[in-house]
Amino acid sequence: MKRTLASSIFLFPILALTMVGCSSSSTSQSGGDDDRPSVAYVTNGVASFWVIAEAGVHQGGKDFDANVDVLMPAEGISDQKRIIEDLITKGTDGIAISPIDPDNQNELINRAAKQAHVITQDSDAPDSDRQCYIGMDNYLAGRMCGDLVTEALPDGGKVAIFIGRLEQDNARRRRQGVIDAILGRSEDPTRFDPPDADIQEGKWHIVGTYTDQFDRAQGKANAEDAMSRHSDLAGMVGLFAYNPPLILEALGQADKLGKIKVIAFDEANETLQGIVDGNVHGTVVQNPFEYGRQSVRILAGLTRGQTLAELEIPENGFLNIPASQIRRDNIDEYWDELKKNLGEE
Repeated sequence: MKRTLASSIFLFPILALTMVGCSSSSTSQSGGDDDRPSVAYVTNGVASFWVIAEAGVHQGGKDFDANVDVLMPAEGISDQKRIIEDLITKGTDGIAISPIDPDNQNELINRAAKQAHVITQDSDAPDSDRQCYIGMDNYLAGRMCGDLVTEALPDGGKVAIFIGRLEQDNARRRRQGVIDAILGRSEDPTRFDPPDADIQEGKWHIVGTYTDQFDRAQGKANAEDAMSRHSDLAGMVGLFAYNPPLILEALGQADKLGKIKVIAFDEANETLQGIVDGNVHGTVVQNPFEYGRQSVRILAGLTRGQTLAELEIPENGFLNIPASQIRRDNIDEYWDELKKNLGEE
């Protein structure tokens, strides 16, 4: 099985600006008041998903009177490491991190936690010294996506899965949830099917998982490769924000839009338009706007001396912001709210 990762067509015009001229995107909201907490929001890459989170960070800066920076590593784990080390050197008060490879980043996160308040968001590093995690249960959200697959393909068939990278905790759990739901398995977040596994159970045949390491060209090539290898492919599941738009592009060029069911994750503009047009059955969406806003709320509060309990963080350290399923029947309401959060209305 060819294993590679895809990157997507960017959703909003401002994302293009995010990528220009640097490996990390930094935006500041500074009021010139040194007494305001300084909060940094570090993503795991550059994608439309993070543009929505960025809007939430800036709203949080206004709501909770903090100076905020959003930094998007464009060159993977080494770039993220450099960003975090720079923030430690600068003396940033609070850092919200989406770890790219948590198993190999605990030492870095622990070092940051000695100098600043550190939380994780979107993807967790549960064995680190981070103070809490903001996000959703990616395994359960994956199962929600798997349920959309079974809706779209009631007779089963061949399905290919596309995702950025599997080093991330959220990616592994999300993918496994999809597989388990499709196959009707019991809930078990510890289960792990190898990414190159060819899984055949009952009416389902999951032909494999294609990863791309955030390489957009490779992501599209992955979709083309899956169609080439499996002429009877019934469904394509894109689990990172940029995957579904790339799948749609590949299907369009192959004149297969509507012939292969597309099931998505996240809220890229092309994905939402695909639902409107009937080319995407549905998508599972997170709430990156609130990931950003809540990260600022918590880090600003911790900097000002509040406790996690006072900030209404559960004892398990997990602030759950649940995922939602979006289909044609609720796409308009969801998209209107998204545009409002982005200031597009």
